Amino acid sequence: MVLHGRETELKELRELVDGPEDRSGVLIRGEAGIGKSALVTETAAAASVAGLRVLRTTGAEAELHLAYAGLHQLLHPVRAGVADLPAPQRDALRTALGLAGGAEPSAYLVGLAALTLLAEEAAAKPLLLVAEDVHWLDRASADVLAFVARRIETEPIILVATVRDGAETSLRDAGLAPMVLDRLPADAAANLLDAVAPRLAPAVRTRLLAEAAGHPLALTELPSAVADLDGLDPVLPLTERLERTFTARVAGLPAAARTALLVAALNEATSLAETLTAAGALLAAEAPGDGSFCSDDGHSGAQLQPGALEPDVLAPAVEARLVTLSAGAVTFRHPLMRSAIPAAASPADRRRAHLALVEALHDQPDRRAWHQAAAAAGPDEHIAAELERTADRARYRGGAAAAIAALEQAARLSCEPGCRADRLLRAAELAVESGRRETAEQLVFAAKPAGSRQNATASRLLSEFEDGVREDPARVAELAALAAKVAQDGEIGAATRILWSAAMRCFWIEPGQQARQALLDVADRLPVPDDDPRIVAITAYVAPFERGDVVLKRLRELVGATGADPEVDRYLGSAALQVGAFDLAARFSAAAAPGLRAQGRLGLLPRALAVQAWSRVRLGDLAAAVPVAAEAARFARETGQPFMDGLATAVQAEIAALRGDHKQAKTLADEAERTGLAAGARPVLATVQLTRGLTHLSEGRFEDAFADLRRLHDPADPAYQLALRTYCVAELTEAAVRAGQTDAMRDILTELEPLAGRTPSPALHIGLRYARAVLDPTDERFAEALQADLAGWPAERGRVHLAFGEWLRRQRRVVESRTHLRTARETFDALGMTAWAERARRELRSAGESSPNRDPDAGEKLTPHELSIAQLAADGLTNREIGQRLYLSHRTVGTHLHRIFPKLGVSSRADLAGKLKTLDG
Repeated sequence: MVLHGRETELKELRELVDGPEDRSGVLIRGEAGIGKSALVTETAAAASVAGLRVLRTTGAEAELHLAYAGLHQLLHPVRAGVADLPAPQRDALRTALGLAGGAEPSAYLVGLAALTLLAEEAAAKPLLLVAEDVHWLDRASADVLAFVARRIETEPIILVATVRDGAETSLRDAGLAPMVLDRLPADAAANLLDAVAPRLAPAVRTRLLAEAAGHPLALTELPSAVADLDGLDPVLPLTERLERTFTARVAGLPAAARTALLVAALNEATSLAETLTAAGALLAAEAPGDGSFCSDDGHSGAQLQPGALEPDVLAPAVEARLVTLSAGAVTFRHPLMRSAIPAAASPADRRRAHLALVEALHDQPDRRAWHQAAAAAGPDEHIAAELERTADRARYRGGAAAAIAALEQAARLSCEPGCRADRLLRAAELAVESGRRETAEQLVFAAKPAGSRQNATASRLLSEFEDGVREDPARVAELAALAAKVAQDGEIGAATRILWSAAMRCFWIEPGQQARQALLDVADRLPVPDDDPRIVAITAYVAPFERGDVVLKRLRELVGATGADPEVDRYLGSAALQVGAFDLAARFSAAAAPGLRAQGRLGLLPRALAVQAWSRVRLGDLAAAVPVAAEAARFARETGQPFMDGLATAVQAEIAALRGDHKQAKTLADEAERTGLAAGARPVLATVQLTRGLTHLSEGRFEDAFADLRRLHDPADPAYQLALRTYCVAELTEAAVRAGQTDAMRDILTELEPLAGRTPSPALHIGLRYARAVLDPTDERFAEALQADLAGWPAERGRVHLAFGEWLRRQRRVVESRTHLRTARETFDALGMTAWAERARRELRSAGESSPNRDPDAGEKLTPHELSIAQLAADGLTNREIGQRLYLSHRTVGTHLHRIFPKLGVSSRADLAGKLKTLDG
């Protein structure tokens, strides 16, 4: 009956159930009691009639700190299918749900396992997933549901979730269509009240309609408390008035029923057996007539012994429409009923109920620990230690949020300030690892650390978000001093982590030479081998020119050992990018990605992907860069890393510019700039300016191109980045020559030449050789540029051929020019660099030679996501293997391939490999 006035919403949900193509689901938002559950119940019934299988989970406030409790509830009916999952997914899911031991699972591997399991079940029978009160789901379960929601648009799966107004949930940004439930209009409210209480006196009916104000739960529940209306303060919020109505209803029940209700309300599970066991023990210990919430006040009841309660003790509560009993579970009819009961009980009664649950849950240490904590009268080191062990178990299962909550509670119960601070700092470390900046900061400040070790930990934790963007650049020098102090105390690992954090800041912001030197001095003094990947990367970030030769030597020594440790490969890929060795950067970062995927480390994955994409674009390998950049942006958004998203988006803009898609390039560049400007993220802004320079070069707006690219060399400009500015010399030189700014360009070269004497940076030397040839063209200078080792740098070789051919034609050496122009055209065609290929065609026409039109290659016919799938399929991976690689269900992969084949005019994987073979060239 609560569905009076909800016909439009119910119709929309039924249409979703009947035709779920390309729709992942709905997030229903509204205040408590607005009718969300009733709407979902009707939708589930309609889904069952339509042939869908319904899986449900409901968040409970008491379960907020139990990792994966909500997921366990959702997947319990399909748990048999876990055994058939791929081994890494199976082990991760079993560990997360506490069904087996194993290594700490990644949340993303757990999400992929849940997605695969649900997709397999949906293949047999479409699924409706119902998640109620997601604001009370434990964080780990909510994150998995959000992960699944983003990936089911092509699956026969629908997710319908409900959330209370004003509450936050990770499902908000998971691609679910929003549905907001407002209060009922006057006519619908009147119809509902008449259906619930048809024989009300007119005056009472008018009063109830006014009190309820269109609130469905109030319209259905207040009529049963008509006699109490005059006792309810009309100034109180409606929710509180409803809770008082429910409390009054409880007060009229027998003592045994009230006791059982209190225990059920405090129990995080719906187990009827647990409630009856704990309530029986509690009643047996109660002295009759003591005036407590649980004492008898004249109501009759059976003589009770511990464990002797039967389910019928709750029959009065069922008759009072407070709870329902079914299949061994006791369920409150509404969360407001559940919250009203403990609120009305005395602290002593609540404490006794918690202690009774502690005894009833003797074989469940995590739940016991939380009830012990709730019953604690003050600091208690024994309970704090139990909670610390609970945190360890939660972290072991991959439930970082649950572990943080347990450590916070342990800190509150700690007897010593030092123990309290240690526990809060451990919680903060987990918050950092899981990307929860605000939580980490709150925990560090609450810890009030004392002593060098705790202060060092606190400073490091506060420095690890967003690589220092939005911080004062002076923070880098502070971190250098901190690292030195921590190293003096013998904590070399902590000092190295602090240095890495500070070194990353030298990429995103510019701290100045003095701060860079301070970091370098500390790194040099650390008793760590010179070939330690962290030291190599720190040195590259801090001193890309001064130490470029050392870094390159180490990188070339280590390049043969890629694939052993993805974290090592990621460090080395980052180091290679800093010193302009883009071929090595692409190789190391490409080697890091599979391991990071397999381990489910999706927070680090977009960093490796962004380095790979940036490097591949500079090399001219657009076909490989397109899917990598798109995936980097997608995972950066999903893992809450806005500046990595900005960098990946800027790379996508650069790709569009090189392909001649100027409109897309400008749109993406503007989007990336908004992210970068907000905090002065220099690599993002540098790549944006590079994109604009490339676009204006292609459009023939040479003065604008020179102005765009020159900004990279102005230390006062937010687009200035110490290393990256030196890796776009060729583009800047070309713009300068065509804009008549050769003198200005020579001044810039005067600044860069000394750097070239200090580092063998491939990108810098390639750019300088090109600049010398173009500024002062001779056969010898162009020959020098072409004779350099450009085997892994096809775009740069094509650029030199194009410039050489253009100069030869202007020298009236037309026949000679054609060879170079033809080579340039063929190179740029193969690389998909459309704008540059068209320029080569124009020059060839002027040299008297026509060129065939270029058809779009296979990769350009596909979206970046489709291209990624197609390339993996062409490499021989199965749908299941592709799904594991890209964090998709294998059925979604199959759907994409079904769309890809006709786009490319192929009908098999073998044909696909042949069609895409040019992309690997």
